[in-house]
Amino acid sequence: MSTSAPRTATAPRTATAPRTATVTDRLVAANRAYAAGFTDPGTDARPVLRVAVVACMDARLDLHAALGLELGDCHTIRNAGGVVTDDTIRSLTISQRALGTRSVVLIHHTGCGLQTLTEDFRHELELEVGQRPAWAVEAFRDVDQDVRQSMQRVRTSPFLPHTDDVRGFVFDVTTGLLREIAPNS
Repeated sequence: MSTSAPRTATAPRTATAPRTATVTDRLVAANRAYAAGFTDPGTDARPVLRVAVVACMDARLDLHAALGLELGDCHTIRNAGGVVTDDTIRSLTISQRALGTRSVVLIHHTGCGLQTLTEDFRHELELEVGQRPAWAVEAFRDVDQDVRQSMQRVRTSPFLPHTDDVRGFVFDVTTGLLREIAPNS
């Protein structure tokens, strides 16, 4: 025979512990403030300047400010290193063939994190998670040469009909200046 008191049902919790705000919560709040003053610009997805900019995802690159761009002026395609990958070609193809862009500007930058990685990153990732990534790291040592390689990939893609105006640059993160890279001869 049990000597303990009979169990009683506990009341359900009506209050939950306050949740700590996350960075995403901050961004959503900022969006509410942005939307409160937002006015539909009345444009469609076709960039006004008919240009696509491919750049690194580095947080130090404020492309619109650095290039004097306004909302709606360009398509912006960003990835690690700003390298031209198959997915970049996919986006550029849609940009040109469906949305009217004619020029491509490629922007890499000084002090890029991809200059500190190697393809060993993929191997280490495979060991950690048990699956090899399908993508290449696209690490590089020479930023100028990687810009040239990216220009060449754009210029030789059979999917891109407009490859006459493809230019590449290195953005200096300490001065904010662009330095143009001459393509391979």
